[in-house]
Parts: sequence; structure tokens; C-alpha cells
Amino acid sequence: MRKIKNPYNQLEDYNCFGCSSKNELGLQMEFYEDGDYIVSKWEPKRHLAGYGNILHGGIQSTILDEIASWVVYTKVKTAGVTATLNVKYKNTVFTDKGELTVRAKLINKDRKFALIRAEILNSVGVVCSVAEVKYFIFPQEMAKQRFHYPGADAFFE
Repeated sequence: MRKIKNPYNQLEDYNCFGCSSKNELGLQMEFYEDGDYIVSKWEPKRHLAGYGNILHGGIQSTILDEIASWVVYTKVKTAGVTATLNVKYKNTVFTDKGELTVRAKLINKDRKFALIRAEILNSVGVVCSVAEVKYFIFPQEMAKQRFHYPGADAFFE
């Protein structure tokens, strides 16, 4: 596995709920490349619970959408926006049962869209949530000009 840098953290007003290290209330996700997968190891925070000690479904959706965007940055080598997000909740995700593994990979790409499969696994490896995420992808030059996309090389040492 190799660490993925977050070049956006250098932007002055960057405060992404999913991945900014500066957002104290955010998820502060970090990412790694592992073959075809982008992976994040993430410890749930108690204040993100819905009912009892169960991770809120909206937060799970956010996590799945966030890791899909990092597939777009690093594997598709551009930026994009979520077109559709279809989540299936298969098993309960607890906020107090240890670190989660979040992973995603590119399934298909054409000129305008990238299809990504993302999953949340609990601390013992059981798949708890899965998502099919369709991203509208921008031409790389547009991504650089309008969305501060730094190019794929900026994400790695």
C-alpha cells in the first residue's frame, strides 16, 4: 500500500467535511492505494452516531461518496461530481467496535462518467455498506482550471 497525499490541504479555504485535516468536525479521512483499490482506515467518532452507538446512515453514505472521489482523482486522473449514489446497508456499523476499512475501485469509465464500487467493512472484515457511485467526470484541463485539480502525480511522493 502506498500513502496518498492530500494536495488540497494546501489551499487556504479548503475545509472538506470528508478529507480536510483542518476540519475539526469532519471525518478527516486519509487514503492509500492498494492495487486497483483506494483504501481508508477510519475510526468512527461517537458524535456521528444515529441511534445508540450505530454510525448514522448519512455519514456512511458520505464516507462511500468521499472515497469514490479519491478513485476519480487518482485512478481516473481528473475531478468530477457525484451523479448518483446508490447505497445498500447490509450490516450494522457501530461507532464503538473499532476501526473500519473503507475501499473503492473503478468499475467502468467512459468519456463522461466513472462507475465506482465502494464498501465499508467492520473491524472483523464483514461488509456492512456498499455503494455504486456514478461520477460525472470533467476533462482534465477543465478540472485543473475550475476545480484546482493538481494532476494525478500530486497525490503521490
